[in-house]
Amino acid sequence: MLAAGLALAGCSAMEAADYYWQGATGQMEILARATPIPDVIGASDDAALRARLARVQEIRAFASRELALPDNASYTKYADLGRPFVVWNVFAAPELSLEPRQWCFPVAGCVNYRGYFNESDARAEAARLAAAGDDVWVSGVPAYSTLGYFDDPVLSTFVRWPEVEVARMVFHELAHQVVYVKDDTQFNESFAATVEEAGARRWLAAQRDPALDVQFARSERLRAAFRDLTTEARTRLAAVYASDAPDAEKRRAKAAAIEAMRDGYERSKAGEPGLAGYDRWFAGPSGAGPNNASIASVALYTGDLPAFRALLAEADGDLPRFYATVKALARMPRDERDRALAAAALRGRVAAHSGETIGAGGRK
Repeated sequence: MLAAGLALAGCSAMEAADYYWQGATGQMEILARATPIPDVIGASDDAALRARLARVQEIRAFASRELALPDNASYTKYADLGRPFVVWNVFAAPELSLEPRQWCFPVAGCVNYRGYFNESDARAEAARLAAAGDDVWVSGVPAYSTLGYFDDPVLSTFVRWPEVEVARMVFHELAHQVVYVKDDTQFNESFAATVEEAGARRWLAAQRDPALDVQFARSERLRAAFRDLTTEARTRLAAVYASDAPDAEKRRAKAAAIEAMRDGYERSKAGEPGLAGYDRWFAGPSGAGPNNASIASVALYTGDLPAFRALLAEADGDLPRFYATVKALARMPRDERDRALAAAALRGRVAAHSGETIGAGGRK
């Protein structure tokens, strides 16, 4: 009956069916490959993998015990996918706008990307969107959350990352099981990024390992440098697109803003070679450089980070209290929620400024 209905509905419905089918079969493949971590540790002849999975078990226990994250079977199994990423996300935005396109799905609601388990399918979709005039960006994704509908396993796509990054990944994805709002990607990702950041700091404090502290500090420094560069470019581009200038002038200003960001990156990289990890992002699609889609994709993960950091500080770092506040925000209408987040971000800036002033005056 479903097939007949799709046939009558025409090509677009069949394309939708193909997309959902690849998603369903991709997810089922992951679950089929998942093996309990103790079994992998007992059977594998890969000593490095055994050691890392043992650490993942500690990280997983810490997440529930110390971060109040869900205590379930997620990240208690391991799946070797035999590829560098679990999915590839396609981001798209109009040529003269930073507003990312949305796609809507039955469970996740509307999100600002379209995911594919096959890279070639993702690139074909990106090519179609580019041909229609959009800026596009294809990003490999090492992990994603099924929001508690399935027991998400640890994946080969990230298990060998530096230990702190593995911990961050587990904390981030579990956070999506705590709070998830349909149709608000930036809210969801910024909340999870805040939990991951706070969780990583607490994990490090418990480890008392100077080498891990150095690893984390360097990672934070690189993330901040990248975030500053993209935020500055995004602010400049938003002003360009909001102006009354002719489109031709906007295109010139767009190119200048992106070139300025790339120049700033090269200067920053000269002083911090570790930033070279972002070379691929700055190269952009086919070497054409960053564009609206890639810049917007960064904002989706960090745009509300200052607001959530402020809310966590206002909860005195108490994660259950913080989660309760975020859940209350999640129940608000979108406009009201956005205003509340903007107010929280402002309070955070005022508090930070006050702290800097007190410190500078020597009264602390």
